[in-house]
Amino acid sequence: MMKRILLIATGGTIASRYTENGLSPQISGEELLSFVPEAKEFCRTDVISPFSLDSTNVRREQWLDLEKVVEDNYDSYDGFVICHGTDTMAYTAAALSYLIQNSRKPIILTGAQRPIDLPVTDARTNLLDSLRFAAHERAHGVCIVFNGQVIAGTRAKKERTQSYNAFSSINYPPIAVIQEKRIIFYIDDIDQVKDEIVFYHDLNQKVFLYKLIPGSDGKVLKLLLPDYDALIIESFGVGGIPAYEENGIAEALKEWKEAGKMVVMATQVTNEGSDMSVYQVGQTIKDDFDLPESFDMTLESTVTKVMWILSESRDPQELKRLFYKTINHDILFNNNL
Repeated sequence: MMKRILLIATGGTIASRYTENGLSPQISGEELLSFVPEAKEFCRTDVISPFSLDSTNVRREQWLDLEKVVEDNYDSYDGFVICHGTDTMAYTAAALSYLIQNSRKPIILTGAQRPIDLPVTDARTNLLDSLRFAAHERAHGVCIVFNGQVIAGTRAKKERTQSYNAFSSINYPPIAVIQEKRIIFYIDDIDQVKDEIVFYHDLNQKVFLYKLIPGSDGKVLKLLLPDYDALIIESFGVGGIPAYEENGIAEALKEWKEAGKMVVMATQVTNEGSDMSVYQVGQTIKDDFDLPESFDMTLESTVTKVMWILSESRDPQELKRLFYKTINHDILFNNNL
């Protein structure tokens, strides 16, 4: 039986046209489909457009809109393809991985580096690949399909601003590759999805990502404290806090913890992850403040996962348990469990 797919058009470069002020989304979902007539050979596709934005403008509200569209239509379709801008696609894919858990149906995000109506573009291939993958009986969960790769929604990062191979799978292999009409799975684990699908309906936006630079001063962290519920520190290397005299970072972290706020240590380095136990500058801080760390998670997943867990609990132990719970392949290396 031919699979039914819902195409969710949200704007982005794939749906953009040139204007006097630069590219802006103007191509409808129905028009996008008209560029891939081959899709009619393997799926029936309907279209919905909850919003049309450059992905620079996509945030929590749009993530919740997308969750609702999938939830409202989940029983009526075999899979979902979300056309989305590339700049924040990794954040959206990670957020949806936490908002929609244990899905045995595929929820695919795709886009393009060039608009679909140009003579030379990656858009038609990416869209056709996404529809083809969404129609596959073994596809499931939230993924990004781009440049012939299928990447888990929690493992994608945009690493190139213009090249067609814009996204990489970080600290985890691609789920599959797509070569013409062939789909080759590297990770075929749909049979491991035993639990019922769960939809979540909130994310706590009060999360701040703070990037350390040499000479960082803890005064900034104190100023942030009243307005945020969680702080993610993007540290150097495998993770640690500078021990300059009177820089005040440790003092600021103490205030965050005493206020019942969540503090997470991450790393600025894209590959191989954090491990605060390696150096004294990391181990001391981890022992003193009992900080969870991101290990092999991407920053996009770390940020959106903290948003999700803060909407579920404020208990410190429950926050830590949820943070280290593996969801859609988001964390593997963890010596805290």
